[in-house]
Amino acid sequence: MELYYSLSILIVLAAFFAYLNHRFVKLPSTIGIMFIALVVSIVLRLVGHQFFPKMTADLSTLVNSIDFTEILMGGMLNFLLFAGAIHVRFGDLKEQRVPVLIFSTFSVIISTFVIGFLLYIIAPLFSIELPFIYCLLFGALISPTDPIAVLGILKKANVNKSLETKITGESLFNDGVAVVLFVVILQLTQSSSMEINFGKISWLLAKEVIGGLTLGIILGYSASKAMKTIDDYIVSVLITLSVVMGGYMIAHAAHISSPLAMVAAGLMIGNFGKKTIMSEVTKEYLSKFWELIDEILNAILFLFIGLELLIIEDLNLYWEISLVAIIVVLFARFISIWVPSIVVPFKPKLNRGTITMLVWGGLRGGVSIALAISVTDPQYKELFLEMTYFVVVFSIFVQGLTVGKVSKRINDN
Repeated sequence: MELYYSLSILIVLAAFFAYLNHRFVKLPSTIGIMFIALVVSIVLRLVGHQFFPKMTADLSTLVNSIDFTEILMGGMLNFLLFAGAIHVRFGDLKEQRVPVLIFSTFSVIISTFVIGFLLYIIAPLFSIELPFIYCLLFGALISPTDPIAVLGILKKANVNKSLETKITGESLFNDGVAVVLFVVILQLTQSSSMEINFGKISWLLAKEVIGGLTLGIILGYSASKAMKTIDDYIVSVLITLSVVMGGYMIAHAAHISSPLAMVAAGLMIGNFGKKTIMSEVTKEYLSKFWELIDEILNAILFLFIGLELLIIEDLNLYWEISLVAIIVVLFARFISIWVPSIVVPFKPKLNRGTITMLVWGGLRGGVSIALAISVTDPQYKELFLEMTYFVVVFSIFVQGLTVGKVSKRINDN
């Protein structure tokens, strides 16, 4: 029953904060919920133990008791990726297939190493001894753009279609690469004798990516064919739910990428199923159901990101290097986009405005926080969590709230 009570509290808080935002704050829904949760967290950290001791203790206990990594990476992410992919037009994605492929693979690797090298140089300036392998570990967890943050914010910003597809497509597909990099580097930090070579890394990456995409295509095609024989919106919704939940169990058992499987399945059903198989009634109900799931889970996720401030033990320890980390991550993002734009013959070639938007629109979010929490080494976990939190908060509030204005200014020029 504890899980039910925890979820109930989160839903109540999400609804209350959503109301306050819609009524008074008037920020974009998910950002507004996170903003109010962040303000509540700051107030509780500053004066909570003096004025609201029971509330502070109860909320801190609730946040600490929830396994955010497992809930996000093992559950919510699959629903959110499927909900996002089911609304993406395959034609748009196919048109931008080269930049999406490059940015979701090579750019993640470039960013990981740029952040790793810079952090290795900068950390001693703040009297922090950080081995290079741990610098790379932080680079791997903070490099992927977050599909949830990107999908939730970009759809409300005035961004042209081709650019939106580049950013959205990259965010949907780069998790597989990032998670493999993170897992391999994390294993290296735990065992210096572990044999890691290019062939082994390539095999892990290929297994995760190709296996995940193949599973997703099979699931999406099978579900679409099943829905064709009944054309009932209630059963169709149940089938899509089974794709997400059953698909995750299969991917987890086979050790392949469940996020990529959900993206592929969502694209298959959203393009092959909805266009050629479903009636208008089924299509409408299915779309509205997944839009609702998307909004509810996003609300809970951004609420939880705001409340995660309560689990950081001491904000005074690493705030200086955390502020520098924001600049380092943005610079690495720029390098990871700029280098491929020179080397790869994109058609049309990426201009300065497009590169600026790709850099500024590459938001970080819950995925990076979940990976930071999963770091087990107590010597560096607090440092990683604080740096990640600073980067994510800056990314969502500053980049997320200004990406529309940046796009407008570029379009005007």
